[in-house]
Amino acid sequence: MRPLKTLDRVLSKAGFGSRTEARSWIGAGRVSVNGKVIQSPDHWVDLGRDKVTLDGKPVKPGKKVYLLLYKPKGYLTTYKDPEGRPTVYDLLGEVEQYVVPVGRLDLDTSGLLLLTNDTQFAERIMNPDFKVTKTYQVKARGVLTEEQVQRLRDGVELSDGPTRPASVTRLRNSDNSTFLEITITEGRNRQVRRMLEAVDSKVRKLVRTAIGPIRIEKLGVGKIRELTAAEVAMLRG
Repeated sequence: MRPLKTLDRVLSKAGFGSRTEARSWIGAGRVSVNGKVIQSPDHWVDLGRDKVTLDGKPVKPGKKVYLLLYKPKGYLTTYKDPEGRPTVYDLLGEVEQYVVPVGRLDLDTSGLLLLTNDTQFAERIMNPDFKVTKTYQVKARGVLTEEQVQRLRDGVELSDGPTRPASVTRLRNSDNSTFLEITITEGRNRQVRRMLEAVDSKVRKLVRTAIGPIRIEKLGVGKIRELTAAEVAMLRG
């Protein structure tokens, strides 16, 4: 007898995302079984017979893929945008496996974005308990005082609670801006921007340059490459 699984579980086990994400995709009409759109996550699937697709791409367990993308400013990290704005999926080219972003970068932020179909790997990177660092280069409004910079280091109060201590290095000043490198171990929504606002400044430019030991280095804006086995191992810690 062939094993039967619910449609959301099939997507999750194949490494496409969590069951919660899978239920969202199914409800949005992005999943088909044998050419027919199915919008019930509890639909039973015969893995030995049924053909399941997500956005037209076959759903089947394949090799684990780990990608590094230099996300340009102006691109969203969602699959599709109702307003028709560009998304990071427009930059993936011939990548065959369906991958999901590991965390997000907002529309106006550029820099290093990881994408993978390994859900356990993604969870480890995003879970603040593992304290995987994220490093940003920031152009901030105004010349920040040492007191303001120290407050960023110590942690500032945000609407969703105080931030953890951060590593903050002043790179240089200009007439009306401060250039900083900030490393955090959390990944809250728009966190670095909100941290600067908490010390009476504002982000003028924000680029994520590293996640853990992986740096963006010479990768061109909008370009993508696979992580090496050594890099994946380092991120797994």
